[in-house]
Parts: sequence; structure tokens; C-alpha cells
Amino acid sequence: MSTLTVPPPQCLKRPLHIPQRHMFGPGPSNVPERILEAGTNPVIGHMHPEIFEVMNDIKSGIQYMFQTQNKITFAVSGTGHTAMECAIFNAVEPGERVLSAVNGIWGERAADMAERIGAKVNTIVAPPAGFFSLEEIEQALSKYRPVLLFVTHGESSTGVLHPLDGIGELCHKYNCLLLVDSVAAMGGAPLYMDKQEIDILYTGSQKVLNVPPGSAPISFSERACKKIFSRKTKPVSFFLDLTWLANYWGCDQKPARLYHHTGPITAFYTLREGLAVLAEEGLENSWKRHESVAEYFHSGLECMGLKLFVKEKKARLPTVTTIVAPHGYDWKEITAYIMKAHNLEISGGLGPSVGLVLRVGLMGCNSTKANVDMILAALKDALKHCHKSKV
Repeated sequence: MSTLTVPPPQCLKRPLHIPQRHMFGPGPSNVPERILEAGTNPVIGHMHPEIFEVMNDIKSGIQYMFQTQNKITFAVSGTGHTAMECAIFNAVEPGERVLSAVNGIWGERAADMAERIGAKVNTIVAPPAGFFSLEEIEQALSKYRPVLLFVTHGESSTGVLHPLDGIGELCHKYNCLLLVDSVAAMGGAPLYMDKQEIDILYTGSQKVLNVPPGSAPISFSERACKKIFSRKTKPVSFFLDLTWLANYWGCDQKPARLYHHTGPITAFYTLREGLAVLAEEGLENSWKRHESVAEYFHSGLECMGLKLFVKEKKARLPTVTTIVAPHGYDWKEITAYIMKAHNLEISGGLGPSVGLVLRVGLMGCNSTKANVDMILAALKDALKHCHKSKV
């Protein structure tokens, strides 16, 4: 007689079925067959030499993508949020001051994470479609004297591409580290980690790289490492402790790698393949393609009479476009109609842009003019068939 009180679930006796969709939201993006196939390679031990070789390839690919020679460069096991916590948890000790440049949801979340570990957090806040001038940043650095400044390069909640030139230099003038979130922009817009004096930089796998979510490239400058490795207290997270992670990834020049955690082996395979695809196309070619396709899309939207949320052309994120929610329509009805009628995902706003915009992502292999034409046709169809109020 069975001692089990919970029977096998009937749902698990049905075959798994996942629909094929056009993923044109702010992420995740569609994954090419080549990258999916990389994930079907055999799972072997996470401390086997063959896996260390894959990890070394990943490090080299990230250094190329970030344009950095930093030795402490690797991929966190987790999504972009994990990398954000890895950066903040290692670089900041309780009682230290952090400055977050908030022009969307990611600046808000960085401030939240820093507060949770006992940091003294200050913010500067820009309108949802805005960004900060060097003068505004220097004024805040001079006033608050933080140990860390957080800036979002590609603010996916608002569609803003934040200029980075000069910010690192200002931070170092005030003895402050610069932390940059480039999850939504990396690979789709120019960024030079070393030249722009960025101290900590991270991204996610599921955007321009077209890799399944679950790995997050990150890099630390020598200046950042000097502060981190001379901490008075241990980082609050064992899992994200840079001392352990640097050793596991073979970044610390020690003769042996110690067991820290079981790395996501299949995620390593797919991340390596995504980085290989980017290297084959060439970083500058990828930047140019994303810019060209975004401009083509923006022109098509304006021809339809739709308005772009970010007014200043140079501040428009080429990977995620924010469209002012069409007047008189319910944005939820538009996104639902497009999903049902065209099997195509676009999104509404997030955080400060909720109810204000539609968000469309064109990242990596999805960034093509053919896909733009598909999206424009779906939007035209939605505006024709969705209910429009007379108000």
C-alpha cells in the first residue's frame, strides 16, 4: 500500500508543447536554431577541463563584446538581476554611499538593492524619456560623494540610450566607481568599457545575444577589484562573492579552481555560441545594423502617425523602441490583439512608463527590416480592429 499522499500530477503525463512566436518585446528575444542546438551538447562535469575551456572561450568573447582587457571578466549564473546584485553586493559595504541615476525602472531597482545591504542611497531622477548631463552628474557626485554611481546604458523601460562619454572620468575625479547596466543595449549600441573608464559592467544573455535567459556577462576593472578585495566585511552573498567567482572562472591566476557552485553547463554552451555569432558578424557591424533597422522602424512609425516616446534622436535606444500609446486606445487590447492575430509579442510600459507606451524589441537576429515590416503591418491591423474611444 502506497504511503504517498500526493499522486503524480496528470498535467505531467501530457507532452510538453511550446508555441513558436515572434518575440518582439523587450526580451527575451528569439533564439536561432544554431544556439538552441549548442544547448543539446552532452552535459559533463562542471569542473571538467572541457568545461573550463568553454568558460575560457566565454571570457574572451565577453572581453571582445565589452571592449575590455579586464582579467576579472566572466558570466554570472543567473539573469541580469543576478549580475546587478553581484556588482552592488561586492562593490559596496554597509554604511557606504551609493548614487543611482534614475531615469527608469533599473535605476530604481539598483537603489533598492543597495538599500537592502545597508548602503546610504541617494538618487538623481530624470523624466521617463530623459537622461542626465555631465553637469548634473558632477553636481551630484560633488554633493553626495558616493563610492559607487549606477547608470543604465540602455533603459528598456523607457527606450533611452544614455550617453556614457565623460561619466567615468568624472567618477574617478571624485574617487567613485562607475557601474553600468547595459543589459538592453550591449551588442546593439557602441560601448567601450576601458576607453570610457567603466569600472563594473554587466549585461544579460537574452537580448542582442539571442541566448536563452540564465547567464549574465560581467566585468570588473582593476580599480573596482582593488576596492572589493580590500573590503573590511564579507559580501552579503556567498553565491555572488567575487573572490569565489573569480577563482571558479580562472580569473585570479591561482593554480587550481575550487568548487563554488554547479555552473549551468548548457547555459555555458549557448552563451559561448551567442558570443561566437556576435564575433563572426563583428561588433561594429552589429552596432550599425541595429542603428539602421531602428531608424527604418522609427520612420515607418512616424509615417503611420505614431509618435516616438523619446524625442531626442541621439537618445533613442536602437534595441528597444518606445511608442507613445495611441490616443483613445487601450494598450492592453492592442498587445493582446497582435499576439492573437499575428502570433507576435510586443509589450506595454514598465515602471514609470506603464500606460504611456508600447515597447518593441528588435535585438540580435530579430533586428531586420523584414521584421520591421511585419511589426508595422501588425500595428496597422490592430489600430484598425481595436476599439477606439471617442474621448
